[in-house]
Amino acid sequence: MADHPSRIELISSTIEDLSDLFRNISQPAYRSRQVFGWIHCRGIADPHKMTDLPKDLRRNLVDLGLSWPAQVGEVLRSEDGTRKLEMILPDGCAVETVLIPEGDKLTQCVSSQVGCSVGCTFCRSGHAGLKRNLTAGEIAAQVHLARVAHLPGERLRNIVFMGVGEPLHNVRAVGRACELLCHPQGLDLSTRRVTISTVGIVRGIDRLAQMTTGHVALAVSLHAADEATRRRLVPGARDTIADIVQALVRYPLPKRRRFTIEYVLVKGVNDSERAARQLVHLLRPIRCKVNLLPMNPHDKTDLLPPSEDQVLAFQKILVEKGVSAFLRRRRGGDINAACGQLLSVDSKGGR
Repeated sequence: MADHPSRIELISSTIEDLSDLFRNISQPAYRSRQVFGWIHCRGIADPHKMTDLPKDLRRNLVDLGLSWPAQVGEVLRSEDGTRKLEMILPDGCAVETVLIPEGDKLTQCVSSQVGCSVGCTFCRSGHAGLKRNLTAGEIAAQVHLARVAHLPGERLRNIVFMGVGEPLHNVRAVGRACELLCHPQGLDLSTRRVTISTVGIVRGIDRLAQMTTGHVALAVSLHAADEATRRRLVPGARDTIADIVQALVRYPLPKRRRFTIEYVLVKGVNDSERAARQLVHLLRPIRCKVNLLPMNPHDKTDLLPPSEDQVLAFQKILVEKGVSAFLRRRRGGDINAACGQLLSVDSKGGR
C-alpha cells in the first residue's frame, strides 16, 4: 500500500531537511531549528504565529503549505476520563486517537494507517480493510492536535502505536514520527516512553532494529501459541509464530528491558489452561512480560470475552510458571475507545 501522495509535508521534515530547504531559499540554517521547535515543541504549525521569524520567511512557509495535515473532528469523553478524538485528514479520510489519563500524566494511543490489512477477528479497526498509510506528519499531528483535549496540569508521558493500523506495515513513516516526537528540540520524549505494537511482522521487526528509533519499546500481539488458533484470530498474519520468536531473540533488546507480549483473551478460543501452558513454553527464549486483555466486545463481531474467573485462572498459570503477567484495565469502553474498538473512515465516508 503506497503512502498518500502530497506536496512537501514540512511537518514530516527533520531539522536537517529544513536546513537544506532553507538554504535553497536563502535562509540561514539556524532558522530550521526555530521552525522545528515551533512545530514539534510548541505544537504550532501556523507560520503567522511564529513571531520570531522574519515576515519573508513566514510568507515562504505559507507558500510551501506549512500547516497541520489533519484537523480535529468529534471529541468523545468517557466516564473514566479517557478521551477519543477523530482526526480528519486532507483527503477526507479519518482515524481516531485516544488520550488515557493516569493522574496528571497522559498516555496517547495513535494510529499509523487508515484501516488495517491484518483483520484480527476481535478488532474493529480492520473491518473495512486497509485504505492507505499515514505520513509521519499525519502521525505526529495526532499528538500535537490532541493538546486541545488536555486538561489543565496534564502532560503527555507515553505514546503507544496501538491505534488503527499495523505500525510495521508503515515502518518508515512510523520510525520518522518517533524521531520527530523524541527529538530533544521537539517534545523530547524518551524512547522508553514510546511503544510500537505489532502483530509480528518479521521484516518490520528486523528493520526497526536497524533504525535510530530501535530503542523504542516493542510490543508483540501474539494472541495464541499455536498456529491454528492464531490464524483464526489473526487471519492477515503472514509470519509463523516460530519466526516471530526468532526475530525477537535476535533483536538488540537493551539490557534491563523486556518485550511486551499482548494477548487478547477470547472466550472459548484461546483462554484454556492448555493455551496458557503453551504460551509459557513458547516464551521461554525471550525476556518479556505478558499483558492479558479480555476482549472488548463491539458491533463488528460475535466474539466475547472470557469470564473473570477464566481470565484469573489463565493469569495464575503464567505467574506460577515464572512469567510476569498483568491484566490490562479496560479504559474508554463506553465511547468505543478501548483496545480493539477504534475505527477509521475512508474518503467516501465508509467505516
